[in-house]
Amino acid sequence: MSPAARRRPFGVVTRGTTNPNRLRRVDNWIVATCADRLLAADDPLVVDLGYGATPVTAVELRARLAAGVRPDVRLVGLEIDAARVAAAAPAADPPGLTFARGGFELAGLRPVLVRAFNVLRQYDESEVAEAWQTMTAALASGGVLVEGTCDELGRLASWLLIDADGPRTLTLAAKLTTLGSPAELAERLPKALIHRNVPGEPVHALIRALDDAWQAAAPYATFGPRQRWLHAVTRLRETGWPVLDNPTRWR
Repeated sequence: MSPAARRRPFGVVTRGTTNPNRLRRVDNWIVATCADRLLAADDPLVVDLGYGATPVTAVELRARLAAGVRPDVRLVGLEIDAARVAAAAPAADPPGLTFARGGFELAGLRPVLVRAFNVLRQYDESEVAEAWQTMTAALASGGVLVEGTCDELGRLASWLLIDADGPRTLTLAAKLTTLGSPAELAERLPKALIHRNVPGEPVHALIRALDDAWQAAAPYATFGPRQRWLHAVTRLRETGWPVLDNPTRWR
């Protein structure tokens, strides 16, 4: 594809469904995990790609980054649907929050971070690699892509942290008071992984191991689902899985 063609919005219109606080878990993770990148940037630019029919999750991400990382963070919400961009205009608060038309090419922007949630879920798995490559090629030096999916209320979610070299981490998150079993997270794996949740694939083994650890931690349910989860994750790491961070993040 020629450079001129790639500058045109690249992608297709998604369903656009969203809800307030749907992306709270990934937003809080971004604040905790990606703050150093934004603090070190001369231009702390973030792109929320495919924010949907309403701009509420873009507004929330900008507010969380401004409060938790740096107040001068700039967030641009990109949508391939011009009607959604026009509908979001009343929520804009320049220069901190603006909206524009764009797709995986990121409208010529060079952000430090891109959040693309519930976007690639609607594509074929064969299209994922090109979308990742297009987005990461447009990032500022050292920039990252956070790509994932969640259910309608954000109670189950998973996402990948991706840089120029490819995926670096996978995060699984859930509202523990409504979690029956970690196996439920399989339904919300990123597009690149959801079809690989079959015997013989690493992600299938991971979900199975986490579910086994959850069952083994059942006695801790007396102290609440958070304690059960913490003991399950501890057991998962003890069995050899490369679990990052510590209980402060796991909880």
